[in-house]
Amino acid sequence: MNNLYEKIVKGEEKISLVGLGYVGMPIAVAFSKKVGVIGYDLNEKKIELYKSGIDPTNEVGDEAIKNCSVEFTSDEKDLQRAKFHIVAVPTPVYDDHTPDLTPVEGASRILGRNLTKGSVVVFESTVYPGVTEDVCVPILEKESGLKCGVDFKIGYSPERINPGDKVHRLETITKIVSGMDKESLDVIAKVYELVVDAGVHRAPCIKVAEAAKVIENSQRDINIAFMNELSIIFNKMGIDTKSVLEAAGTKWNFLRFYPGLVGGHCIGVDPYYLTYKAEMLGYHSQVILAGRRINDDMGKYVAENVVKNLIKADKAVKNAKVAVLGFTFKENCPDTRNSKIFDIIKELREYGIEPLIADPTADAEEAKRIYGVEFVDLASIKNADAVVLAVAHDEFSKFTMQEMDKFFGDGKKVLIDIKGLLNREEYENAGYLYWRL
Repeated sequence: MNNLYEKIVKGEEKISLVGLGYVGMPIAVAFSKKVGVIGYDLNEKKIELYKSGIDPTNEVGDEAIKNCSVEFTSDEKDLQRAKFHIVAVPTPVYDDHTPDLTPVEGASRILGRNLTKGSVVVFESTVYPGVTEDVCVPILEKESGLKCGVDFKIGYSPERINPGDKVHRLETITKIVSGMDKESLDVIAKVYELVVDAGVHRAPCIKVAEAAKVIENSQRDINIAFMNELSIIFNKMGIDTKSVLEAAGTKWNFLRFYPGLVGGHCIGVDPYYLTYKAEMLGYHSQVILAGRRINDDMGKYVAENVVKNLIKADKAVKNAKVAVLGFTFKENCPDTRNSKIFDIIKELREYGIEPLIADPTADAEEAKRIYGVEFVDLASIKNADAVVLAVAHDEFSKFTMQEMDKFFGDGKKVLIDIKGLLNREEYENAGYLYWRL
């Protein structure tokens, strides 16, 4: 195993990527600049897109896909030709917020069936401490008939790719790496050092690396929850939260977090992995789950404020014409999965409002499949009673007041600017009823 790294560099052995989504695909493309890469995903449609040079995730762009040397495949048998495997599949939660390990178990089964002696398997999916060794290893052993530690080695290296972020990329973020022993850690660290310019941090064991990942997002979640709670309090006091944060932010050690809807696959999910494991050990989380409760309720809170402002503007609530601009879980990213915007829409429907939704950045097909929503064209939005500016896409933050005016009909204009993209004073002076978190 010691010479596996040398063989990979010489082109005698290949790396495989299992799972080619927002995380796996950029990793595959990055490695393919240096070594031979097999990119596997069981979604044949996605593989066809990649093969034809299309990047549905917008993470690296069509040009990079077209020109990369990744061997894209949906045939699991191709995995047999690689010796260093990286598993990057999502780890969602069920409706009851318990971890859904189905994707990572499924990937372990597929990989196990095609695992060869002398391989190294590295998991990148966010999990609670213990999953790699207690859940994945037994599956790999059962499916392959090989013995972990003897015939193959495992490691864990949590992904830190930030979807939609063109600054913090795989290459520029320090990578945490861990292995089951010194030998595997050495190989894994060296392989990642091929592509991670920022360098690697060698964690002492797999569980430490798993724990580090799960707390990074939990910390962020709690900080945003605090901001959301402040927003609720300041709104009751009639104080503008953004102005308060700008003032407080002049202190050198004030942490710059902002209120908002916390969706996506990481921040809104990872804390539940940690609290689930804690509950198994008899500890009931207090701070982490309190933060989750606040963040999970923010969509409902926004919808309630749409309704309150419609009433303030003397508009009938039932059948009010409300436009929601933006549906993805974060700005400048087509991913709609686990988007909290849908919570706003569901709540508005409870008030008898069927909102029009527009998002030129979002994956429309995915939104229809998962949520059953159909987008309208931005240009078709007219005579609205209220507009909810829900996601901070670049093209939305460039809106002029003339462009905003076009969306509205007669009477008072209700503008719900969740992310505080626009100038409050300007819109209030122009007679808008303006509200933001």
